[in-house]
Amino acid sequence: MNDRAGRRRARRLAIGTAVVLALAGMNGPWLYRFSTEKYHQYQIDRPEYKAENGKWDIIEFPEEYRQNTIHAALLRTGKVLLVAGSGNNQENFDDKKFDTRVWDPVKGTIKKVPTPKDLFCTGHTQLANGNLLIAGGTKRYEKLKGDVTKAGGLMIVHNENPDKPITLPAGTKFVGKKNGKAFVSKDPVVVERATKNFDKRTGKFLGNTPGLGRIYVEAQKSGARYETGTQDNYRIQGLSGADAKNTYGIAQKLALDKKDFQGIRDAFEFDPIAEKYIKVDPMKEARWYPTLTTLSDGKILSVSGLDDIGQLVPGKNEVFDPKTKKWTYLPKTKQFPTYPALFLLQNGKVLYSGSNAGYGPDNVGRDPGVWDVDTNKFTKIPGLSDPDKMETSGTVLLPPAQDEKYMVIGGGGVGESKLSSNRTRIVDMKADSPKFVDGPTLEKGTRYPQASVLPDDSVLVSGGSEDYRGRGDSNILQARLYHPDRNTFDKVADPLVGRNYHSGSLLLPDGRVMFFGSDSLYGDAANTKPGTFEQRIEIYTPPYLYRDSRPSLSGGPQTIERGASGTFTSQHASSIKKVRLIRPSASTHVTDVDQRSIALDFKASGDKITVTVPKNKNVVQSGWYMVFVDDDQGTPSKAQWVKVP
Repeated sequence: MNDRAGRRRARRLAIGTAVVLALAGMNGPWLYRFSTEKYHQYQIDRPEYKAENGKWDIIEFPEEYRQNTIHAALLRTGKVLLVAGSGNNQENFDDKKFDTRVWDPVKGTIKKVPTPKDLFCTGHTQLANGNLLIAGGTKRYEKLKGDVTKAGGLMIVHNENPDKPITLPAGTKFVGKKNGKAFVSKDPVVVERATKNFDKRTGKFLGNTPGLGRIYVEAQKSGARYETGTQDNYRIQGLSGADAKNTYGIAQKLALDKKDFQGIRDAFEFDPIAEKYIKVDPMKEARWYPTLTTLSDGKILSVSGLDDIGQLVPGKNEVFDPKTKKWTYLPKTKQFPTYPALFLLQNGKVLYSGSNAGYGPDNVGRDPGVWDVDTNKFTKIPGLSDPDKMETSGTVLLPPAQDEKYMVIGGGGVGESKLSSNRTRIVDMKADSPKFVDGPTLEKGTRYPQASVLPDDSVLVSGGSEDYRGRGDSNILQARLYHPDRNTFDKVADPLVGRNYHSGSLLLPDGRVMFFGSDSLYGDAANTKPGTFEQRIEIYTPPYLYRDSRPSLSGGPQTIERGASGTFTSQHASSIKKVRLIRPSASTHVTDVDQRSIALDFKASGDKITVTVPKNKNVVQSGWYMVFVDDDQGTPSKAQWVKVP
């Protein structure tokens, strides 16, 4: 513990002890009648305590507006988009009950928004026009092994015809050449034509590489006797002539095993002014648990996810062009586990921190590194501690963004592992040879930590659980403020609500932090009672908002070009020490690749503050931002919104 943190702790203890002694001296019997809960509330409500530790408040929506919030994004209107989709609820999915809310944290109003598809476990990112791009979601819920009645699985369809693709409709029957068992496809599939191969030196024809299509197939009848044990080739009924010769299926074991979630291709923009979804071109691949990241050219990269047959998308990544509203494949493949943490670097390449939220082989795509999307070259970054505990870890770009330092927080073992890490790891991407080094440790191993960058350059790290989905009543009711300048954590007030799987946090324009969600597997320490989804919102008010006053900020332009300046008004201009440009968050599954806090150069004169936006488009991506000014006490203003075109 550093000296400053030690002094703060000693001061907190001294104040608490003084209160106890004073109360005991005045009225001993009354003190003992004072319940522990009320006394704790008395302590945390004291002005001195809040000035040191901040305060947490719970917000409960009226019952008709509550939902299982899975995704949240701050809109340029200052309102918050809360997306549940079916909310990890099979009954909602079956009934096509898909939910979205728009919440105004200032006015306290809540609006229900029609939700066109099941956007449960979708991907999202902020667009330059202020809309939120949302892509992917749920086509089918998982089926556990005991619930699967018909044998099924993945069929790879081969097309050896180099002249044309072939389309097989839903209901196509595949019959094994050896096992004689029949399976039927659930959806249509387009199988691309074969590729002709030639020797580059002689021009000699070397043969064809079949075009491939992936489709989920299922036995026509229930029962274990329709399972297959080994790989087999499958004839396709309904084809004749050359099509019958050139087209066939190959499948491994088709069984009554667990069937994973299946994704959808649908994509939408959410318009924060009209407060509605606008359909855009669907993705090339169906995706459930994808990550969307803005690239240097302004296009949006979509990576990973489970596809429409419940298989991990086989490295087929794609980009969305906001101008044409169309998706195109990248020319080469690169495999990642689901919800990978991908960040645009200042050189235009992409950092993969190693953080992810789940599905995928434990030995493929797990190493952190720098990905050159144009060439598909991937350079690993060494030094990561607890590399086998990166699932459900969080990654945050530390402020200010120009320093290009990233922190990886906590994490756990692959799948439903009980293992968790208490490590933080920091990598300086401006170093000649970047490598991870350990930062300060957490008190407990932590899966699902939430991390929000604050306008005073601290990072609020809170919540999570020691075990998978809070198993064993392992939620962590602790919060810390990380200070990048001195590489230390300071303990602050404890949150009131546990947050694990399906939870997140985001910074509000008034400098507070909103927390949402949590989806515990069990509701008790013995793991005997089913958990319930946490529908309450919690707001953390940092210590900096319990000071005597905060600087004002008003006026200013609505748009500032990169490399250009804009002038705002502040009655406290002479005391301003920092100006920060903060991108609004879009958070889900411990993944928030949007948030970043950029330092702005500024000049103060009278009651005017003139700020200058950096020129680098990879530091300041096009879009809407919050402008905060901090005074000499580290107290931030309320934000002003500005667009960087």
